Amino acid sequence: MALLSLACRVWLSAALPMTGDEALFYWWARFLDYGYYDHPPMVGWWLAAVRALLGDAVWALRLPSVLLPLGVGAAIWWAWAPVSRSRAAWAVLLYWLMPVNWLNSLITTDTPLILWSAWAVAAVVRAEQVAMRAVASSQGGDGATGWLKAAGGWYALSGVFLGLAFLSKYFVALLGVALAAYFLLAARKRWLGLVLMVLCALPAVALNLHWNLTHCWTNIMFNVFNRNEDAVFAWGNVGTYVGMMVYLISPVVLWQAWRHRGAVWRTARVHALLSCVALVPLLLFGLMSGKKVIGLHWVLGFYPFVFVLLALCLPSDRLPGARKGLVVFLAVHLLAVFAVAQTSLPQWHKVKYYNRLVEALRAEQIVQQVRVPGVVLMSNGYSSSSILGYAAREHMPVFGLGSFHARQDDLIVDHARYEGQTLRIIRQSRPDLAEYAPYFDSVRLLSYAQDGQPFYAVEGVNFHYAAYRDGVMAEVNRRYYRFPSWLPVWQCSFCQRLCGAARCAP
Repeated sequence: MALLSLACRVWLSAALPMTGDEALFYWWARFLDYGYYDHPPMVGWWLAAVRALLGDAVWALRLPSVLLPLGVGAAIWWAWAPVSRSRAAWAVLLYWLMPVNWLNSLITTDTPLILWSAWAVAAVVRAEQVAMRAVASSQGGDGATGWLKAAGGWYALSGVFLGLAFLSKYFVALLGVALAAYFLLAARKRWLGLVLMVLCALPAVALNLHWNLTHCWTNIMFNVFNRNEDAVFAWGNVGTYVGMMVYLISPVVLWQAWRHRGAVWRTARVHALLSCVALVPLLLFGLMSGKKVIGLHWVLGFYPFVFVLLALCLPSDRLPGARKGLVVFLAVHLLAVFAVAQTSLPQWHKVKYYNRLVEALRAEQIVQQVRVPGVVLMSNGYSSSSILGYAAREHMPVFGLGSFHARQDDLIVDHARYEGQTLRIIRQSRPDLAEYAPYFDSVRLLSYAQDGQPFYAVEGVNFHYAAYRDGVMAEVNRRYYRFPSWLPVWQCSFCQRLCGAARCAP
């Protein structure tokens, strides 16, 4: 089963075009840093290592995601095999049978988060197993601290993994809440284990804090302020989240859990640590879903433990039935993927986002049509710039306001270097040339087509940086760099370019 799913992911990793997020992370690896605008740096570090070893091919960049289910399965086996080798094997098998572990080959910030979270939980599970054995056998005298001496190394290792997960994505905080709930409610006598874990995770937190202090607090501004300004409660979001979880965990698993709900409840009480890490983050996402659309990929760092809970609670004679149901559920997905693979790009021309498909699948051809010697290529959007830049094998800056996310260009691009040059700004929609006229001596519209999809380029001659700074960068500052007065800012390259200070007046 593992080899079949691995083969499917390898095929998809080579067959699917580069997505906008993946291309953005590719440029993170090209401009290596210890932090980035949207998120902490781990996926950029991983991709930099892959590039050094295997190059820039799409399949190579996706290799960490292709191997991810094997790493998570290994963590599950290592943690729960001491409880029951057969049940641990069933947990791994049921997890591997989920369609997402056959069809997901995309490299994202969630990829390292999922791996490090799984191993953080595995290490604390092993720590608790050792600690409870030490207490039961009264090692170290009265057992008051002997358990910590016996299991301290595993707690420390879990903390290191938590730190690595924190450097992957901030959602690991939900796992931290789950672990805190366990130690406060079910393992109060071993609270020093939690303290040791936190201490071992702190260096990663300190590294991230330093990066934000010296890089405009972009992680905080983006994740706490800019992306949540328009959030309002909507019951539809809650319903969408519930429906997504029903699909993701699968009707098969949920039906088995309902049929054996008594066994689930008893197992949840016996395995309190597993219950906390499996359920608390998902419940917290449920609370968040009222004001935020929860992406499917957001929960992937936590839901593997649901299958461990299922494998431990179901009667042994019911596990083969669960396996058969999941095989059927998986087969439906594989047949759908096979059917899609038989189609050609023109057959999708009536799809709403056909322009995005063309851009992803024909990025090289689009660049070839627009590129001319001596002209700088840019785009008006971060996804497009990342994809087209990957196809061109050179970084493609963003021209204009862009969107509230993926604004890494704010930190690495100095538009002053393009003073006096001719630019071509690639767009998918027809632009209003009046929006570009203030920044050039002259502008003209160029029209192209690729696979029946029109796209455009605004050619501007003799770029005027001062006008761009005052007209575009000042507005960017007003929208995205309104630091709270209580937030200290040591350095901010964007504001330094705009006004010569760490923060500019809004």
